[in-house]
Amino acid sequence: MTIEVVAAPGDAERDAILRVLVAHNDAAVGPTGRRQVAIVLRDEGGAILGGLWGRIGYRWLFVEYLAVPPSHKGRGIGRDLMQRAEAEARAGGCIGIWLDTFSFQARGFYEKLGFAVYGDIPDFPPGETRFFLSKRID
Repeated sequence: MTIEVVAAPGDAERDAILRVLVAHNDAAVGPTGRRQVAIVLRDEGGAILGGLWGRIGYRWLFVEYLAVPPSHKGRGIGRDLMQRAEAEARAGGCIGIWLDTFSFQARGFYEKLGFAVYGDIPDFPPGETRFFLSKRID
C-alpha cells in the first residue's frame, strides 16, 4: 500500500474514498437514504439564476449552497427557497436541516427562519467566522 497526494483530484478519487466511508457508516447505522436536492431560480428564458443545492442523509437535509442574485435580494426569494427546502425535507422524512454560513453572509437570515448556531470556526477565512446552524423540523 502507498500513500499518494493527487495533483488534480476528480470524481473518481472522491467516489472511491466515499465508497469506503459509506460502507463503514452503513454497517454502523444502516443505509442513509442519500439523495440530492435542487431548487432552482430560472429567468424567462429558462437560464438558472440561482437557487438551493443540498443533500439528504441520515434524515437530515444539508443545505450546501443558497444563492439569490443581488438584483433579487430583499424580495423574500431566499425565504421561499428555504421554505421549499424544508417542505422537501419533511416529505423526505427528515428530522432537521443544517447548514453553514460565513460572518459576511447570512447568519441573521437563517436565525430569523428558526435556525440556531451550534458551532463556529473563527478566522475562517482570516478575519471572519464560519457558523454552523441547525433547525429541527420533526
